[in-house]
Amino acid sequence: MAVLTHKSLAAQSHELSEVDRQLDLLKKANLTPFQDKLEESGLFPLTTTKLDIFQINVGKMCNQVCKHCHVDAGPDRKEIMTRETMQLCLDAIDKTDCSTVDLTGGAPEMNPDFRWFVEQLSAKGKKVLVRCNLTIIVANKKYNDLPEFFKKHNVEVVSSLPYFTSTKTDAQRGDGVFERSIKALQMLNAVGYGVEGTGLTLNLVYNPAGAFLPPAQESLQADFKKKLKDRFDITFNELFAITNLPISRYLEYLVASDNYEGYMEKLVNAYNPSAAANVMCRNTISISWDGYIFDCDFNQMLDLKVATKGQHLKDFDLEGLNNRTIIVNQHCYGCTAGAGSSCGGTTA
Repeated sequence: MAVLTHKSLAAQSHELSEVDRQLDLLKKANLTPFQDKLEESGLFPLTTTKLDIFQINVGKMCNQVCKHCHVDAGPDRKEIMTRETMQLCLDAIDKTDCSTVDLTGGAPEMNPDFRWFVEQLSAKGKKVLVRCNLTIIVANKKYNDLPEFFKKHNVEVVSSLPYFTSTKTDAQRGDGVFERSIKALQMLNAVGYGVEGTGLTLNLVYNPAGAFLPPAQESLQADFKKKLKDRFDITFNELFAITNLPISRYLEYLVASDNYEGYMEKLVNAYNPSAAANVMCRNTISISWDGYIFDCDFNQMLDLKVATKGQHLKDFDLEGLNNRTIIVNQHCYGCTAGAGSSCGGTTA
């Protein structure tokens, strides 16, 4: 595997920190255009169902520099959502009847207005979901009370844990990450998260550590539950198996390890029309730290804005968003391979 550095691609001025270079690389791969696959499946143009989920990236700052990160997040990233942009999010949400707000990053908790934002969303009666990398909870004393804060606002916690061993986890996310993640999970369990009967949801996310697709989600979940319970007395609700998309640092890893073409071929060969019909972008929009609107988090990282007139929260157009055609590209094979992949796990 490529060597894990402590700097983002952006900080290294790496060529793959440039969106145009990533898109060019995806285009040059000798593969069937994703649009053609959709047409064969009777799914092109890919259209929306009904907007139900706001996924909001509140900043690219993170306390980790993970090898597979499609956001290219890290401590050196300074892009942070302001409270003014958060208010634009709240105003836009008020114009919809969406059920869920999904907060992501970076480490969303590092945004100085993160807790205020959660409080505002909770007061609106929305289901608030936070994508937590776990280590942030134990990274600094000021974050140690996050489990209690999450509990107070009934936040659903979705946490990354590449594997139930330190070797694979640390190889992907950095030295010592597994040990700190286990401690954080135990702190979440201690306040009731992932414990039957509490109503406090703790889900885990698995990403493959190499150039391969995730195994069956159901069997993987059973393995995680047994190993974490037996070894650390940790419980959780569900495991989401997510396919790594060829974007940013994972794309850099594929190229550096000479796995790019082979991995893309795997994705194309595993294309599943049922998964394509249920991709998350059909009922979700993704908001960037600076208020622009995208079909999904992956399109956001490639700067592929929504195909509507209102591409920024200041020009929020619910009718246009509910009737838009979704922007697709070669990276979309990642969400439609095998059992499918979304921020909520498999789709088929």
